[in-house]
Amino acid sequence: MLKTMQQVLFSSGLQLPKFTKDEKQQGKDYETRTYQATKWVSITLSGTQLDETLSAGFRRLFSYIQGNNYNKVKVEMTAPVTGRVDPGDGPTCESHVTVSFFLPEEHQDNPPEPSDPEVFVEHRKEFTAYVRTYSGFSNEKMKREELLKLLESLQRDGVPHVEKPFYVAGYDSPFKLANRRNEVWILKEEPQG
Repeated sequence: MLKTMQQVLFSSGLQLPKFTKDEKQQGKDYETRTYQATKWVSITLSGTQLDETLSAGFRRLFSYIQGNNYNKVKVEMTAPVTGRVDPGDGPTCESHVTVSFFLPEEHQDNPPEPSDPEVFVEHRKEFTAYVRTYSGFSNEKMKREELLKLLESLQRDGVPHVEKPFYVAGYDSPFKLANRRNEVWILKEEPQG
């Protein structure tokens, strides 16, 4: 528990999902990453306030990694915590947000079974995302601004991409004060066929 609390507090030594960068298809203000197929523990919630929905999901998933699962197994904290956002139809409509923790390598083959009926193990296939990184204590306004900047960059560069869903990603504990890392991800549009 102490190690997990240190990781949560200081965001150091956390396992990350593996990806490769496409150096040929880099924008000057974003990266192109292809993530390997992996398993994540996730929960989907609905809400009109993104940050509140992400926090509620985080708390439920943190309970899972603290041993609130059928196996009573504690799972190491990883990064990033992602939020897949499927926006509602209007500005005051609920969005569906899937909050996820990457499962560490030692649990990829056999993840502990969630005991919370809304928590599930997600099998993410390999995917490519355009990623914009920014620093500071992220909030809804910053996420929206960074997402718009990334969309503008992709349109500027003529890069085919998916309009929705989009992802937000956070790498740091709220107790880390400097050198914070946040990201927004937009998925690459895959050719039909």
